[in-house]
Amino acid sequence: MSLGTVLVTGGASGLGAATVAAVAAAGGRPVVLDRTVAEGDVDQEKVDLADRRAAEEAVRAVSERTGGIDAVVTCAGIDACGKLEDVDADLWDRVIAVNLLGTAAVVRAALPDLLSRQGRVVTVASTLGLRAVSDATAYCASKFGVVGFTRALAAETAGRLGVTLLVPGGMHTPFFDDRDEQYKPPPDAKLNQPHNVAATVVFALQQPPGCEVRELVVTPSTEGSWP
Repeated sequence: MSLGTVLVTGGASGLGAATVAAVAAAGGRPVVLDRTVAEGDVDQEKVDLADRRAAEEAVRAVSERTGGIDAVVTCAGIDACGKLEDVDADLWDRVIAVNLLGTAAVVRAALPDLLSRQGRVVTVASTLGLRAVSDATAYCASKFGVVGFTRALAAETAGRLGVTLLVPGGMHTPFFDDRDEQYKPPPDAKLNQPHNVAATVVFALQQPPGCEVRELVVTPSTEGSWP
């Protein structure tokens, strides 16, 4: 089945970029929402997902330009590592704004298209949306929120919208690049390649109407944060 127009947040790098490539390879039309310009010839709206109104306007612009959105994949994500008392409050809030509120804003703005087309949503949580660790209060709070949001959305739209919760473990992406050394994976860390995880996103998007992949946990075989 055709994937149609697939909106990918955070599509300029990491899992988002891998998902863009996988969607295109499967015959879909990926469109990126990201504050960083994506490489290559890809349709994009440049937007900061921490700005809810801007995110909503970007979704509407994509809908008008493409004739409608068939699926949304929310790969955008940031973190702010450190003890709660040490992390700048604005940075802490921004993690929630991008990871949780940005996810909800994009899905909400796309709902009219998605419901009219019986489309699909794949939200990207994390193994740290199911298991809490120290020095990650903002990230865990945001990803626990994505888990709850997605499960509630699936219940709310059952029979009208396909909703999948993706729970990935660590991947070889630039996500860790800006962290202090103590919070970076060690050189021998076992991490997944993002293109392998992106393949599972396409699998979920390709299911026929009435068949739901509700939740996917995709981790390296030796993932330390799962189960």
